[in-house]
Amino acid sequence: MRKLFCVLALVLCTTAAFGRDPLAHTFSIVAFDPATGQLGVAVQSHWFQVGPLVPWAEAGVGAVATQSFVKVDYGPLGLQLMKQGLSAQQALDKLLAEDDQRDVRQVAMVDAQGRAAAWTGPKCIAAAGDETGDGFSTQANMMATPEVWPAMAAAFRTAKGDLADRMMAALDAAQSVGGDLRGRQSAALIVVRAHSDGKPWDDRLIDLRVDDSLRPLEELHRLLHLHRAYAEMNAGDAALALGHTEEALGHYSAAARMAPDIPELPFWEAVTMASTGRVEEALPIFHRVFSLEPRWAVMVQRLPAVGQLPDDPELMRRILAVAPQGTPGRPTQ
Repeated sequence: MRKLFCVLALVLCTTAAFGRDPLAHTFSIVAFDPATGQLGVAVQSHWFQVGPLVPWAEAGVGAVATQSFVKVDYGPLGLQLMKQGLSAQQALDKLLAEDDQRDVRQVAMVDAQGRAAAWTGPKCIAAAGDETGDGFSTQANMMATPEVWPAMAAAFRTAKGDLADRMMAALDAAQSVGGDLRGRQSAALIVVRAHSDGKPWDDRLIDLRVDDSLRPLEELHRLLHLHRAYAEMNAGDAALALGHTEEALGHYSAAARMAPDIPELPFWEAVTMASTGRVEEALPIFHRVFSLEPRWAVMVQRLPAVGQLPDDPELMRRILAVAPQGTPGRPTQ
């Protein structure tokens, strides 16, 4: 009971001192890719749903991570200031000057020119610190060791791959040297385009969140892999819409290889093949799909009515013949 009273007193004192600011003590990276112009943020924390709080990014503008005793305002307002022409450092300085609780904040920004800036308030809970480099900043607070943010910076500098891969390498490095003193719970990853196309819904290339998990980084890696598989599917759809069938099939095939346990991905590859006269190639794929999930044999029967397959009874008979016994619509032997 005495221990519980102490904990409640600490919570009440924290609330009184810092209002409703969430306690998202965490490690994160904001980064700019000079090769593509892309901007991104990646974060892991022992706090539920870190994704809506810490990471902010806008195509052609910049990226922000706001953490510790989080004042979410630093995200949207920082982006707004950088959009108006301020550098990352200028935007950060302006917002800090207006914040009378700056000593408990930890904020990092990078702008579309790759200029990075960071602030770790002197009252952030140890181990806390940041490291800025060419086009990035790593920052962390309430860590198990002060090795976290330097390890992140070193990993980002040496990692291979695209911006998402390099930011994930930084998060992995943080966890490998101890990470958050409290453990793990949630993570997020955002990557935006170099320039906005005027359609904000198209500007985010990657937007992934793990709200609650015992192993959030492992789950974030899995989601990133799936994201890339579905990106191949989307590229295939775009190619098919332009009449580039072979290109579309290449994308569909790549997606199916990346996520072999998801039957929908090879299903549409098989549909495209069957629709373009390559039935013999399509049948083994249909067989694998129907074996994984017989409901796709029901789906295929609905496609001729909407023009997704030729309205050809013989074609349908051949496709359904490879379905498992007992599948609705499967021809009798």
